[in-house]
Amino acid sequence: MDIAALSMAMSQASVVQSASLQVMSITKDMAQQQGQQMAEMLKSVPAPHPNLGSGLDISV
Repeated sequence: MDIAALSMAMSQASVVQSASLQVMSITKDMAQQQGQQMAEMLKSVPAPHPNLGSGLDISV
């Protein structure tokens, strides 16, 4: 393999790696944003009634 072909192959590999890192960074940022939105949504949900679910009526 000659030097020019090796140089082109290494350059292409570098571009692919850079693009992959950019996509991963964008994905990580989106996941963080969605997590923050989920936490805010859960904070806005009112607490359940304290007596609900404490008793069970069963007749056989």
